[in-house]
Amino acid sequence: MALRYDMELVARLTDFERKRIAAQNDGKLAMYKSVKRGMDVAGSLFALALFSPIFAVTATLIKLESPKAPVFFQQTRIGKNGRKFKMYKFRSMVPDAEQKLAALLEKNEIKGAMFKLKDDPRITRIGRFIRKTSIDELPQLVNVLKGEMSLVGPRPPLQREVEEYSDYDKLRLSVSGGCTGLWQVTGRSNLSFEQMVELDLEYIRKRSIRGDLKIIFRTFKLLLGAKDAF
Repeated sequence: MALRYDMELVARLTDFERKRIAAQNDGKLAMYKSVKRGMDVAGSLFALALFSPIFAVTATLIKLESPKAPVFFQQTRIGKNGRKFKMYKFRSMVPDAEQKLAALLEKNEIKGAMFKLKDDPRITRIGRFIRKTSIDELPQLVNVLKGEMSLVGPRPPLQREVEEYSDYDKLRLSVSGGCTGLWQVTGRSNLSFEQMVELDLEYIRKRSIRGDLKIIFRTFKLLLGAKDAF
């Protein structure tokens, strides 16, 4: 009986959160969303131009290490309202990384619908460096320019991760995924999946241009400190 009551309570809370987020989308955040998109386009264009030398050097190093393998890695991710899109990254793993994943799942170092392994044997030598510096994420600026992602927002999950989501977890899919976000600048690898969800929902509830700029500045600060982004 108690279990049934708890389930009903969670359902009501989830419905309340969904309505609260929907109310924001329908009203107060209209101007925010317009300004945010402008900031995404301008920011991604500026960053692509600024980091173009890094793109060239990184692509060359990846090709030298694995001449027959692709420079870029494309992976299907789940975006706003469950829409699928191809997310771009510099390839940081061996070409057959996805095929080798099944053998590593039991070594997952984080609980919940997400896979993390700090000393992942699939990561290449160049890959380890570009992951540590987050250079591998730079191609996602193209996703931002295309409108599939935003500069700031929840991390876009994989389909297999979403399949394990509760209704509450799926609330993080009510906005466009981001290159960086509150979770990434708060603790990232040291946080649990549940903590990540709570931080994402906190961002959605409180999102603002000022808040987005703070997250972007905190991201640059972390990158300059070369924090491990595994």
